[in-house]
Amino acid sequence: MNILLTCCAGMSTSILVECMLQECEKQGKKYNIKTVDQGIIEDELQGVDVILLGPQVRHIIKRVEKMANGKIPIGIIKLEDYGNLDAVAVLRHAEELIENHKDKSI
Repeated sequence: MNILLTCCAGMSTSILVECMLQECEKQGKKYNIKTVDQGIIEDELQGVDVILLGPQVRHIIKRVEKMANGKIPIGIIKLEDYGNLDAVAVLRHAEELIENHKDKSI
């Protein structure tokens, strides 16, 4: 699974990505997870399975949905999960978004 996180500058989100990668290793999951600045999301969509927006950029969701054109599920990370660096919850959210997106495309 390829997960793309985005925020304002990528600093705090990069810490969350590290926590998520550690959790993936614990769970034996081979996910690719990266973070990008909101300004370059469109350049990074190739091969992405799910996009997660940091709570501080939730206002750009309509723009990102337009870029994804219904092909990539998009979600907003809960403020509590983001603030607590809750990698388990964020990974679960990404997996649920993908599963729900698959169900809609059937």
